[in-house]
Amino acid sequence: MGVIRKSCGRRAVVSTGRVEASKIGIEILKKGGNAVDAAVAVGFALGVCEPSTSGLGGGGFMMIKHSKQEIPIVIDFRECAPRNANEDMWDFDETGKVLTRGEKTAGKTVAVPGEVAGLFYALENYGTMPAEEVISPAIELAEKGFVVTKLMQKHFTEYEKYLRMCPESEDLYFKKNNIKVGKICRNYNLANTLRSLAKYGPEWFYKGELARKIIDCVRQRGGVMTLQDLEEYKVTVREPVIGNYRGYTIYSNSLPSSGGIHIIQTLNILENFDVGSMEVNSAEYIHILSEAFKKVYKDRAENMADGDFYKVPIKGLVSKEYAKKIASEIKLDRCTKISAEDPWKYEHDDTTHYSIGDSQGNMVSVTKTINHFCGACMIPQGTGFLLNDTMNDFSFVKGNINAVEPLKKPLSTMSPTIIMKDNKPFAVLGSPGGERIICNVVQVISKLIDHKMSIDAAIDSARITENLKCRIYYENRIDSKVIKQLEALGHETEKVMDYDVRMGGVQGIIYMDDGTIEGAADPRRDGEAIGY
Repeated sequence: MGVIRKSCGRRAVVSTGRVEASKIGIEILKKGGNAVDAAVAVGFALGVCEPSTSGLGGGGFMMIKHSKQEIPIVIDFRECAPRNANEDMWDFDETGKVLTRGEKTAGKTVAVPGEVAGLFYALENYGTMPAEEVISPAIELAEKGFVVTKLMQKHFTEYEKYLRMCPESEDLYFKKNNIKVGKICRNYNLANTLRSLAKYGPEWFYKGELARKIIDCVRQRGGVMTLQDLEEYKVTVREPVIGNYRGYTIYSNSLPSSGGIHIIQTLNILENFDVGSMEVNSAEYIHILSEAFKKVYKDRAENMADGDFYKVPIKGLVSKEYAKKIASEIKLDRCTKISAEDPWKYEHDDTTHYSIGDSQGNMVSVTKTINHFCGACMIPQGTGFLLNDTMNDFSFVKGNINAVEPLKKPLSTMSPTIIMKDNKPFAVLGSPGGERIICNVVQVISKLIDHKMSIDAAIDSARITENLKCRIYYENRIDSKVIKQLEALGHETEKVMDYDVRMGGVQGIIYMDDGTIEGAADPRRDGEAIGY
């Protein structure tokens, strides 16, 4: 078993990608803040201590379920394309590969960031504390510093070449700090940025001095973003997609993320099989999962885009009737081959997720990102935060429904999820992982509901992923005999590490019958759950 960072509490649990952020969330709750106050504080803190995965220069989604709310709401603060963006904006090398990392092209990958707008919107509409109070812990963390982990070192080593192309990122991460395991990383510029945000609010980011610094940085490197793009950015409040799995109500993210739709679609398919009677990670169990995932990914490739730009058959995709038809096509004695345009090359797994729940039944589930690890590898002058490279999530193929259009949001798989049972809280969860988010979340939900696993066991359990390549990627802990049985059914397989970071980082919370709340953080990443 991996090093599960689990906890339980009677009043609340916070599970995030870094222990520093989890502690901050709990402290906000202890001071009398609600789950949204804690979620906003955690969001700003993760931008400090997990800078390669999210931050002020990125975007994401927040699902909020107040105890008195019947249905959760989703705050969509996904980044969007600048109004001057179009299908013809990209530069290509002589082999036809899109140039996205050069000193004169990296700016084109930066979408209009939404995190600041999203966190402030949540705080102002659903929180109780002033901005200064929820942001101050992140300021202190940036000034005092945090310990560099093995995973953080890996990210910054992998992208060092590109980070050094920007004087600001080179100075912060390779001159002022030593990004080696065990070293302390401090970010005084980010502390000052957060201090100004707390004082002046989001207008300073989108319309003031900081906005001009962002535009200068992007334009100097070939980008097309303007001050108007920042000034006009707005969050959108959406309804979640809703499903039912064996009597449990599943609320998950809807467009412009396809993740929640396909999580529910996959669960609907699984409902046609007696999954609970199958041994966890047996050949039979993995075969059914693999076949369901392939069907779902084919639908995603052919049907999904920003719902504000294209009509997407959501009701059909999540219908029980459609799932039953798909299930009837799954053969138990052999695998099927599926082909469709593969969208996964446009999406990346470099994201973060956190979950918060309290004893009153208030729950918050958040997934946010700067896209690739380290985003565009650019820091606006004197600000201390990395900009996203989310424009890479668009298809570079002209005419594709996920191709660039002005103000359009690229398709995502981010899937913050909340589960209820008999109108009572059951679970809060989500995961980073790009295209693998669907696989990660479905497997944890199935193991919680079908196999009655504890939250830590369900998160720890070995995972597989499947996509349009028709190949099962499996963690090495899965029995080799099982793999041989799968190959005998016609599956192609590929082994990854025992606890592979590419298999996500599920942060989850579950409500127990005795009134306690249990939480766990994925041992595949740096997270920790803390309760009180």
